[in-house]
Amino acid sequence: MSGRILVFDMDGVLVDVTESYREAIQQTVEHFARRRVSNELIQDYKNRGGWNNDWDLSHHFIKGFGVEVPYGGVVDYFNDIFLGAEGLVTRERWVARDGLFDRLAKRFQLALFTGRLMVEVEVTLDRFARNLRFDPMITADNVAAPKPSPEGLLQIGRLNPGKQLWYVGDSVDDARSASQAGVPFVGIAAPMSLRREELVELFRAENAIAILDDINQLEDALPQ
Repeated sequence: MSGRILVFDMDGVLVDVTESYREAIQQTVEHFARRRVSNELIQDYKNRGGWNNDWDLSHHFIKGFGVEVPYGGVVDYFNDIFLGAEGLVTRERWVARDGLFDRLAKRFQLALFTGRLMVEVEVTLDRFARNLRFDPMITADNVAAPKPSPEGLLQIGRLNPGKQLWYVGDSVDDARSASQAGVPFVGIAAPMSLRREELVELFRAENAIAILDDINQLEDALPQ
């Protein structure tokens, strides 16, 4: 097995979540507060850092509109519209082109560190990439503190002593997690991303070794 591990975030990296997680935030806030937040405002919060958890962000917006709702109620509604039979998760788009992971797997061990729950990871992988294996897969179920905590990356390092890690993510929290773990970071900033230039500057401030449009550019950005 390779002595190098390429660790992926999921949302905005493996899959486009504009019509899934971002839409779930908007619909959840609208349901409880009768107000719809813009994608621009959501991205503004994401770029501030500390808002990796979409349940937390939805609850924060609802409270900001003067509506008091139990946190558990927000979580339940969000999950229902996201993971239901016709849920928003079905709107996701897989980013990687055919053959990308086969080629990367010849050079790297592939791993996953995401803020999703394992059930959410499995739904998406079963839909798009049933045969793709990440080892290990660290999800929100496996860590006590969410990103930007480096806990997940540190776990992967402990499970694979002596191996070099790289982390591929699309948010400032991903970049800060990598920085705290001492792991080189590759930032994904899609050309159509809202506030893209601001995001690029945030990645540069966290010493990203590369900033790419999407993961299909990874092969040329990483060491041979």
